[in-house]
Amino acid sequence: MRKLKGFSFLLLCLVMVLTACGGGNSGSTNNTPTPTPANVTEETPDPTEELEEVPNLNGRVIKIAAWWDLTPQGETQSEINRLEKIAEVEKKYNVEIEFVTVPYEEVVPNLTNSILSGEPFVDIVQLEYDAALPLIKQGLILPISEFTDSTNNINNEGNLVEKYPPIAGEYYAFESPNSLGAGVHYNRDLFKQLGLPDPKELYANGEWTWDKFLEIAKQATRDTDNDGKTDVYGFSTWGLDAYRQFAASNGVRIADEENLVEELSSAGSIETGEFLNKLYNVDKVVKIGTGDPMEWNEYNTFKDGDVAMFTTAEWNLKDLSFDFGIVPIPAGPNQLPNYTYADYLRNAKFISKGVKDAALVYKIYEETLDIPMLEEFSGQEYLESIYGFEDDVDMLRNHISGTGLIILDKAFPDFPLWPFVNDIIVNKVSPAAAAETYKAQAEASMQMLNK
Repeated sequence: MRKLKGFSFLLLCLVMVLTACGGGNSGSTNNTPTPTPANVTEETPDPTEELEEVPNLNGRVIKIAAWWDLTPQGETQSEINRLEKIAEVEKKYNVEIEFVTVPYEEVVPNLTNSILSGEPFVDIVQLEYDAALPLIKQGLILPISEFTDSTNNINNEGNLVEKYPPIAGEYYAFESPNSLGAGVHYNRDLFKQLGLPDPKELYANGEWTWDKFLEIAKQATRDTDNDGKTDVYGFSTWGLDAYRQFAASNGVRIADEENLVEELSSAGSIETGEFLNKLYNVDKVVKIGTGDPMEWNEYNTFKDGDVAMFTTAEWNLKDLSFDFGIVPIPAGPNQLPNYTYADYLRNAKFISKGVKDAALVYKIYEETLDIPMLEEFSGQEYLESIYGFEDDVDMLRNHISGTGLIILDKAFPDFPLWPFVNDIIVNKVSPAAAAETYKAQAEASMQMLNK
């Protein structure tokens, strides 16, 4: 277990090497002709090579929208290179690339209305998967196969852009590669103080299961100052996240968008509910900071430093007072091969129906990403800015990233996940009874998407 020294030294070394060698695609253009010595014969161009005719888009503005600013800020060498590449591509095709920031709640209405009017308001749009599904069902989003071919990077190396997981059985989403994913984070300081077993060793030995997770959570939940009150807890998170993560680690899709089948009432879901009941109501190992386990702010309860294990997104891990680590969500009894966590916050880029010259728009976007690779792997700088230990970065890259089970319950109107989980955790209703209560509503909700 080694602490990381940061990305800056590696970046500096790579920049020095690239500068010294003068090689690689720097994203900048040098128009100064190089003199040819008299005793050197210039290489004759191969007449069989066809020169690709570059389309002139006559100043067209290509708009790329998200609910945050996608514009490279030029604060890192990679961002500087991207800005230079964008300028180069703009000149090459006689286009302007504009990054548009749209309030989150306005993205889908603006996109839908503009597509239906025949003029999409942007050419490429960032969408969450659950927001994209209804648009896909209406035929308003183009599959990747309609705007790429065998020459595109996405269909070859995929090192610039990769296909994101399919929706309803087909690929629509694309994005730059990364090494992100969800897992169980643990407070390294507390694990050391309490003498708890190393989760990474348990995972490596194939012992990281629900039962082992509960065992450690029970060991961690204790009254350390003997005042009669629990002051250290085994686990904390938002109730809905707890259900989604453990359901996914038990092979439950919750709402199967391809076959339009609800899985709240499945055997795996009922098992998941029973496990949650143990955590919250039987063994009482969960700290509830707000007083309501279904309150989203339970996502932040771990920050008090008195919780051994927790689930949260990586962006929520900055400026903590303790060291932390990450392992996959523990395996449930029916875990699916290759899936460890619930990927229910997935977002990516899409191209909608009606975008003019969609294939060319995509090609131009892909070209703006063709810059020197200054990292050992995509997303290294970002990951190392959050995770301070080498074994955590390795765990994310090699054991968590790419193992998300797409969960799209939020795509279906009035899908009753919240009341189902609330009944189990708060109202202490048996999972089987809760599933029976909400099964019909879940089925009706999923069928509404077909109307």
